[in-house]
Amino acid sequence: MDINTKKLKKNAFRVTKERGKTASRIRVPGGHLDVKFLPMIQKIAEEYGNGTVHITSRQGFEIPGIPYEKMPEVNKELQPIIEGLNINQETPGEGYTSSGTRNITSCIGNRVCPYACYDTTAFAKRIEKAVFPNDLHFKIALTGCPNDCAKVRMHDFGIMGMTEPQFEPDRCVSCGACVRVCKKKSVEALKPVNYRPVRNTEKCIGCGECVINCPTRAWTRSEQKYYRLTLLGRTGKKNPRLGEDFIKWVDEDSIIKIILNTYKYVEKYIDKNAPGGKEHIGYIVDRTGFEEFKKWALDGVNLPEKAEVYTPIYWKGVEY
Repeated sequence: MDINTKKLKKNAFRVTKERGKTASRIRVPGGHLDVKFLPMIQKIAEEYGNGTVHITSRQGFEIPGIPYEKMPEVNKELQPIIEGLNINQETPGEGYTSSGTRNITSCIGNRVCPYACYDTTAFAKRIEKAVFPNDLHFKIALTGCPNDCAKVRMHDFGIMGMTEPQFEPDRCVSCGACVRVCKKKSVEALKPVNYRPVRNTEKCIGCGECVINCPTRAWTRSEQKYYRLTLLGRTGKKNPRLGEDFIKWVDEDSIIKIILNTYKYVEKYIDKNAPGGKEHIGYIVDRTGFEEFKKWALDGVNLPEKAEVYTPIYWKGVEY
């Protein structure tokens, strides 16, 4: 077959080493799905693929061994999965109409994990609705707390859950559990003063360890959800590096606005001759300078009063 590989990739299929065969990539925003979709994935793998499924590092599914000529049939089989996961589509029945922005990943979040400060899957799906479909190469990941099980600092946008601990002195029995755990497992932001814990607000990272370990619920999580937003971590052959803190105590609306603003920034400054038509955001920021990126990113953003913006930002990484 005469295959347009650019169109194939845009349709979320992969060029593989097996001649005449492709692989279908299935988006699962936040890495969480109803098990009713698993038999549908199995059916595609058995009828059109080689009977196997790869669970990707981005929490999606990849079905290898699909003949090129079967792609239209596979797209029709994917339709109930796409609709069931509430993923935006330009043309129903034609599969994914974009694959540039990668599947948004997350840890399991506070639906299950006691350490998580928020529902990571719900926020991942909200971001998905705002940004997909898009052909620009963005990687976004969410984690429920500073433990960073989702390794968000290796992504263009890393979203780390925070809570502002609320203290009720009348419930405190001066046991010191919160002070000990903060010293042992976190950043030692609590100190005993007259047998009561006092929180260093500048040092606190909002992990919630004091909340989890308080036996009397003198410490509780804040109703307002906060996040730490990190920027422009990446792997790859050239200059891999970890993401750096951009904003501490930021809210969901601001994060989504910043991400959408970054799409506009990339459309303005991307190297049109970049290999494969894509360029990682970090390389663009390296070229234009961080202050230019920051101007675009924060345009029209109404940050919470307590938000702390880090500037300037310098990325440290391996140099070749």
